[in-house]
Amino acid sequence: MRVIDLGTMDYRSAWQVQLDVHEQVRVGGEEAICLVEHSPVITLGRRSQESLKHLAASRECLHRLGVELVESDRGGDITFHGPGQLVVYPIVRLSDHRLSVGGYVKCLERAVLRTVERFGIRAHLDPGAIGVWTQKGKICALGVRIKRGVSMHGVALNVTTDLRWFDLIVPCGLPGRGVTSMQQWLGDQTPGVEQVKSILVSEIVACVKTGGRNNASV
Repeated sequence: MRVIDLGTMDYRSAWQVQLDVHEQVRVGGEEAICLVEHSPVITLGRRSQESLKHLAASRECLHRLGVELVESDRGGDITFHGPGQLVVYPIVRLSDHRLSVGGYVKCLERAVLRTVERFGIRAHLDPGAIGVWTQKGKICALGVRIKRGVSMHGVALNVTTDLRWFDLIVPCGLPGRGVTSMQQWLGDQTPGVEQVKSILVSEIVACVKTGGRNNASV
């Protein structure tokens, strides 16, 4: 499975990379995982009009702050991407790994959960809310699209993200539920994004390659 590290890239450019890689994978090319830190951007899910209800700042305010607003084709509600947040876009053929859509989503959640727990952060899944959660709030958002049997989009893990950005939205459309980061938990012991990348990629690959059979071990 190829690992494509895009560094820091605006959302629309990374989305185009995803589309290009998605087509390669769809016709039989090597599966891939794209890694990126986005420039500040707020993205809306497929039901963009519903997601817009959870935008807490005016478009003028976003413009002043240099935050882009993009209507995406992923599942999920509104979220923020920006510096210090590790975004991972696996592009895989679900049928090759005997994965259902639900099983694939669980793979991603469990991979993130295992990753943060390796750094001493106790995390959990919430049956009523997608993503990965801690006692201090949501540490990782998740939104995917399956197009012609091949996945797009993925997970956004807050490593050193400035959490004040999330004041611009009602994260994931869930009022009253906070957002956290690895840095908020670990302080000076927070690992670098590069270290987190290698572990999270290995956890995702392991889960996908086993068809999600290691999900039950968490």
